[in-house]
Amino acid sequence: MNDPNPNPASLPPPFTHTEPPPVLLAQGAEAFLYHTYFLLPSRPCALKYRPSKPYRHPTLDKRLTRHRILSEARTLVKCSREGVSVPGVLALDAEGDGSGGGGWMMMEWIEGKTVREVLQVGAKRRKEGVLVEGWENNVEGLMGKIGRAVGRMHEVGVVHGDLTTSNMMLRPGKTLQQNGETTHGEHMETAEEILRGEVVLIDFGLAGQSLQDEDKAVDLYVLERAFGSTHPEAEEGFQEVLKVYGESYKGAKVVLKRLEEVRMRGRKRSMLG
Repeated sequence: MNDPNPNPASLPPPFTHTEPPPVLLAQGAEAFLYHTYFLLPSRPCALKYRPSKPYRHPTLDKRLTRHRILSEARTLVKCSREGVSVPGVLALDAEGDGSGGGGWMMMEWIEGKTVREVLQVGAKRRKEGVLVEGWENNVEGLMGKIGRAVGRMHEVGVVHGDLTTSNMMLRPGKTLQQNGETTHGEHMETAEEILRGEVVLIDFGLAGQSLQDEDKAVDLYVLERAFGSTHPEAEEGFQEVLKVYGESYKGAKVVLKRLEEVRMRGRKRSMLG
């Protein structure tokens, strides 16, 4: 039976003898995310490894793993080609090593923090009674960047499937990266420094290509619910996300109208339990 918590020794080739060994960052139901290096020690990357599932028939398991890796890779390549800010695909093996070890994909490493972490910095400081000058105005700017990024993704016919602030990175500008402030952003004093950067969408494991307004509206609804539950202090600012989204591409206003219908269905489900 496969190790439920694979370490570098249980990863498939060519990662069994990688130096330094890959570091596990996150574990999901279907995949593991590692920090490692691509070709050179100076080129960090993210490794997404999908181990085989012993409870599935080997043929079905291999087919599903291959489909999911290739589907995510194609979506990322399409987004990157169309100007959506996403991690670049560096290498992949959708077939595995032939021994039932699963498949993997290596992606560009995105420096910075998730949008969730960044917004929690402000919430924490507010709770501590520390006033961050210009926070409201800069949060509004961040919301606009989120709306623009999601709008561009939808414009090219891609829906994310799990659009939350945990799946958005805020990549700092070169100045902050050169100063070594990307890892410890919480000590930054000004709101402009904390919230500066480019919004990069990540984790396209549930993404797909769709031109349906309904699918895009559901994407927005998931994000709206994520703001309500994870960032209640920034929930009002979500209107700026929708405002900029509505201006981002030609069909956006139709999607926003469909969002109203999705909200109504969501409320009915909540009332019925």
